[in-house]
Amino acid sequence: MPASARSSVAPEVEETTPLVTHSSTREIQSIRNEVPPLLGDSQGRYRVQISTLGAELATLLGPNWEKTPTAEFQDKVRKAFDQSDKGWVVDGNYTRRLGSLVSDEATDIIWLDPPLLLYLPRVIRRSILRLLRIIPTCAQGCKESFVETFFSRDSIIWWCISQHWQARKTLGEAYRIYGGVGDVNGGKMRRFGGWGGELERWKREVRAMVTG
Repeated sequence: MPASARSSVAPEVEETTPLVTHSSTREIQSIRNEVPPLLGDSQGRYRVQISTLGAELATLLGPNWEKTPTAEFQDKVRKAFDQSDKGWVVDGNYTRRLGSLVSDEATDIIWLDPPLLLYLPRVIRRSILRLLRIIPTCAQGCKESFVETFFSRDSIIWWCISQHWQARKTLGEAYRIYGGVGDVNGGKMRRFGGWGGELERWKREVRAMVTG
C-alpha cells in the first residue's frame, strides 16, 4: 500500500525570519546527526509517506483508466491502514482526494524533490517501454496509446512538466507545517533534492537500521 505521512488542514503559520547564530547552527546539526533515518512511533512501528506517483496511479485507476470515486478510494485507504497494524508505506500524496487522511497517520514524511531534468527523461523512457509492452502498464487494463502519451493533456509526461513547480510549492508548504526531522522544534518530514546522492545515503542508513 502507498506510504503517507500525516496530512491535515494547514494551520495558520506565522511568517518569521529566525535569528540563526553559529551556536544554534551547531545545535541543529548535532540534533540531525542523532536522529535515526526513520522516526517510527513509541512501539517501533513505521508509517511512511513518500511523495512519488507510480503506485498511487495504480491504486487510483481501474480498468480502462476509470477513476475510483473519492469516497470509495478513501475507504480503500482506511481499510488498508486497519489491516496494517505493524506499519505501512504509502507512495504518493493526492491530498486533493485524500485530504489529511494519510499524512495525519504517518510517522515519517519523505519528500522526494529531484530536478525536473533528472526525472523527466526517466518518465519518458518508462512511457515508451509501456507503449512497447516491455514493462507492465500503470494498472491492469489501463492501456496507453502513442497519442495519449505524447499529445494529450492527460499524459503523465505533460503532468510532470506542468505540475512540477506547483507540486514543489505544495510540498514546501507541508514542510513548513510539519517541520523537518532534526529541526530544533522537531518535525517528521525529510526533503531529498539534488541528483540522488543524499537519497542514496539515507537509503543506506535505513538498511543499516533495519539489519541492525
